[in-house]
Amino acid sequence: MTETPEEPAYAEDTWDRSNQGKGSGLHQQHSGLSRFGKRQWHFFFWYLLAVLALIAIANRFFLANRLVETIEFSQFKEKIRQGEIKRVEMGRTQYVGFPFTRAQIEHMLANNIPEKSGKTPKVYRTVPVPDESFLPLLDKKGVEYYGKSEEHGLLTEFILNWVLPIGFMMLLWHLLSQRMGKLGQGIMSFGGNRAQLVAEGEIEVRFEDVAGVEEAKEELVEIVDFLQRPERYSALGGRIPKGVLLVGPPGTGKTLCARAVAGEAGVPFFKMSGADFVELFVGMGAARVRDLFRQAREKAPCIIFIDELDAIGKARGAGAVGGHDEREQTLNQLLVEMDGFDSRSGVVILAATNRPEILDPALLRPGRFDRQILVDRPDLTGREQILRRHAKDVKLAPSIDLREIAARTPGFAGADLANLVNEAALLAVRRGLEEVTQQEFEDAIERIVAGLEKRNRLLNDKERRIVAVHESGHALTAAFTPGADPVKKITIVPRGMGALGYTMQTPMEDRFLMSEKELLGKIDVLLGGRAAEEVAFGEISTGAANDLTRATEIARKIVAEYGMSEKFRHVVLQTSSSPGFLGEANAPSTRDYSEKTQQYIDETVARIIEKRYDTVITMLRNNKSLLDRLAERLLATETLSEKEFNRILESPGETPAPN
Repeated sequence: MTETPEEPAYAEDTWDRSNQGKGSGLHQQHSGLSRFGKRQWHFFFWYLLAVLALIAIANRFFLANRLVETIEFSQFKEKIRQGEIKRVEMGRTQYVGFPFTRAQIEHMLANNIPEKSGKTPKVYRTVPVPDESFLPLLDKKGVEYYGKSEEHGLLTEFILNWVLPIGFMMLLWHLLSQRMGKLGQGIMSFGGNRAQLVAEGEIEVRFEDVAGVEEAKEELVEIVDFLQRPERYSALGGRIPKGVLLVGPPGTGKTLCARAVAGEAGVPFFKMSGADFVELFVGMGAARVRDLFRQAREKAPCIIFIDELDAIGKARGAGAVGGHDEREQTLNQLLVEMDGFDSRSGVVILAATNRPEILDPALLRPGRFDRQILVDRPDLTGREQILRRHAKDVKLAPSIDLREIAARTPGFAGADLANLVNEAALLAVRRGLEEVTQQEFEDAIERIVAGLEKRNRLLNDKERRIVAVHESGHALTAAFTPGADPVKKITIVPRGMGALGYTMQTPMEDRFLMSEKELLGKIDVLLGGRAAEEVAFGEISTGAANDLTRATEIARKIVAEYGMSEKFRHVVLQTSSSPGFLGEANAPSTRDYSEKTQQYIDETVARIIEKRYDTVITMLRNNKSLLDRLAERLLATETLSEKEFNRILESPGETPAPN
């Protein structure tokens, strides 16, 4: 089960259910302006008027040339007589007088005279008046004069003062709209929801495409039946749950289940992430919730799917500062909307989360998310079904046993199994094979679980021998420990970030309960590596750090969580921070017991580890010759399969030849 690619969204389209009952479904109607587009253009109209007013004010008071002084015609002539005007530009609507001739201007520009003097001479402008003595006056005073076509000048002035500023503001508006449109489909549509709407008939996912979660599918069939035949429920006065919460670890197919419900029901499907509701601007999340439910009512019957509900559904008041106001407003609006519509309206809300323990209790009460459906990791049969589903388009060798591969992947979710099939196919291509064999699947499992091989990580002979003895100790301890998982492979090839070797054990079947004896056996296997080092070399190394961490954790759970200690038999020593849905603590834990009890826990854990270590040491010393032969064989071949390991155990007096 993988999260299928999202179907294309039809944003801001209106939908019309025509010929209802004839299977015509939904038809797209493209109106001239969408709901948000009308709001945008309405705002743009007033925005443009404000810009025009600002430009006019700027042209009048700021952009006007303060060096040009408008005077009367008689004063203009007086300035000519006094020699203040040396050149006149004559147009039909105005005369402009300059204090310098062209020759003087060229001379000043060549010698930077205006910059040196620091003085800026004035230019005079006047409205022309019919006067026969004006031209003779210009000739008498030696003033240069020439005519000017004002059509080009007016056009230039209009472009500079109006067209360019308006064009710049239009460009700024366009860029701003594009940038802000990513946050809310336009500047004035922040409150619009960002859900992806997939039309009826365009979701190709069906229940048959969902494997490994049969119980969850059975629960969801009722939702589909309601959406297809709501009259059956209304006739009896019954109602379908308003909300269905899909709970499960990541990668188990919660979103795929939701899409399958929409595909089977043949109704529009709104898909939105919880994080899409919350924005920087206060109130946007609540506005988007309102808009989402408004559109859903218009397109009923339909399905609203909110992925990662915990992004907005976290319990209110959580944390030291009381939570985030915007997130809480969004949650409050969601609670109101879920209470404000009748489930018989045909709107079904699906949500998914992998952290149900942090959700607000108000979300989970009857009338909101009435039903919680667990989409858990698949069992052995489910994993086999998922593998067959994903391997359908992969060319497999006839000898492949998917049942065995499923048995070797306990705890894998649907996404992990999909990745496994893909990794196996890639390995087959890399090796130049025409089909995927069992070996590619086994190598892909190791690659996912343990990491990539690091054959370029060279170890000296002493370290290689220590690693070989260490892994041999794990394998022998597992072989001689009743109830331990069988050894499938031993290798001293470095893998991943820090593993210099590993021993792979595969359980025979899925296990959900473990006895105290089996837990102690797990501790024995984890301590086998360090014990083998002490038996073989008389000293220990740092290679068992991870083993000791895991062994100590199991021992601590035996004492504090499982109630298996001598003094606190059947008693759980609880901490204030209980583990969450995925086994992780929600907050830093604080113990609810005394220092004396904590001391007892620490001492008991140390005593359990020490006792199990002595047991493993004794067993390995009694089988030292077998430990040495296994280590030597591992040094020679670097990797031992389950078959080779069992042959060594069955023939303690000889070392079998390689196959």
